[in-house]
Amino acid sequence: MHLLPSLLLASAAQASPLAKSQQNRLKWFPCEIANATVPLECGTLTVPLDYTNKTANATLQLQLQRAPAKQKSKSTKSILLNFGGPGADGVEDFAYFAKRMQAGTGKTLPFSCFGNDLLRTASNQALAGNASNVALGYVWERAGFFASDCHAAQTNTGNLIGTAFVVRDMMQIVDALGEDGMLRFWGVSYGSLLGSTAVAMFPDKVDKIILDGVANPFEETELFADSDNVMKGFVKGCIANPEACVLAKNQTAAQLEESIYQLFQKLKSEPIGVPVPGYPGGGLLVDYSFVSAVLFRQLYTPFIWQYTAKCIAALMTGQSTDPGLQHCVPGLAQTTAAEASAKADQEAQLGIKCSDVRVRTTNLTQVLPVLEERRKKSRFFGDHADTVLAKCAHWTMPARERYMGDFHVSSKNPVLIIGNTNDPVTPLVSARNVSETFKGSVLLQHDSYGHDSLMQASLCTAKAIRSYVVNGTMPKKGTKCGVKVPLFSGEDGWDEVIEQLERS
Repeated sequence: MHLLPSLLLASAAQASPLAKSQQNRLKWFPCEIANATVPLECGTLTVPLDYTNKTANATLQLQLQRAPAKQKSKSTKSILLNFGGPGADGVEDFAYFAKRMQAGTGKTLPFSCFGNDLLRTASNQALAGNASNVALGYVWERAGFFASDCHAAQTNTGNLIGTAFVVRDMMQIVDALGEDGMLRFWGVSYGSLLGSTAVAMFPDKVDKIILDGVANPFEETELFADSDNVMKGFVKGCIANPEACVLAKNQTAAQLEESIYQLFQKLKSEPIGVPVPGYPGGGLLVDYSFVSAVLFRQLYTPFIWQYTAKCIAALMTGQSTDPGLQHCVPGLAQTTAAEASAKADQEAQLGIKCSDVRVRTTNLTQVLPVLEERRKKSRFFGDHADTVLAKCAHWTMPARERYMGDFHVSSKNPVLIIGNTNDPVTPLVSARNVSETFKGSVLLQHDSYGHDSLMQASLCTAKAIRSYVVNGTMPKKGTKCGVKVPLFSGEDGWDEVIEQLERS
């Protein structure tokens, strides 16, 4: 889709529907995608490059993928999916999760801030705001340089990315499908923000909308509200499964949690230097900022936590040659080019996030209250996203269109909202707050760890999604769905759940 979001201030709470696509229809062709769990087709659709310029002829070709419905009927309609990011192309995610989506149911506009990988690597050195007593000031000033570099590199199209434009792309797809003109959408993480915006902009076009791993459109301080709870779940699961967790040695969960916290603090002054041939500077510095980012990301996926434990155990030795470090840094075996490619994807994600930001400032004191509130909510990861906030504050390319209206709307059909009990980055409180803004919506609490309901399967959640998608039946208010997959089992539970769904 429009790889990033765009602008013209839309102050009304409701946007005008788009005219039906006149020049083209969706064109599908066979394609092969690595790790695909079902047969897929790829497709293209030409859409306007700039929705705010009605006289311009410039266009953009969307790159799409589709998977067939498990059971087809005359009433079968298409469901659009967005796995978040934003900015990542989503192809691999779609290929991997397609079978799960069936059970329940970025290459379009490139964005790059640097002309070569050397500049990219130099500019994207991760640093958390609490890494030292001067780190936050460094983060803030470097963010200004980054924003300037991106502006210089993306002068022509940098403001043609943004959530509002992606929503309009979605409506173009809906029209081109030639079905009933109604939107059916499953959005995860950033995709939930995309879905919320679609509901607000086009409430009369809503058929079935699922928001999963829900981000709050307005509340910046909620981000890490449950992060430390996920860490507590990690250490409790470890102690309860000593045969699968190398850290479970003669200590309580509380003691292990404190040991991990002290490891974080130690790495501020005693980083581990890992020699990596061909890597800039001759090696990788495994320090507080690096480890905080790696472990935070690994908390998204509980089925890999046994490897997360091996990573932490290796870090506790302080030895650069400990083989367990490979579980901290999968990229140790990557080429510099592969890492640079990943950083380029991060630039695309920042382009979208920052294009939509409402508050911009070059004055650090203006954002300190947000940073301080985040730190209060999580002692482990409260400073994890300081760099993102700083870069977005300095951003000078607001999206050509931003939705500036209210999210208190009544859609034609109700919205299903799914929130994990313990999600490191989209806390349950965000899902609850969003559910209160959409009249008739229902919040289903998915009682698991990890980021979104796909990380740990629940037959209860999967059945609720299927009932909603197929029949429009909403779960009862207050529904809480448990998961049976144990922590540190190396499993996500989906094979069993899919088998049960197919029998029911």
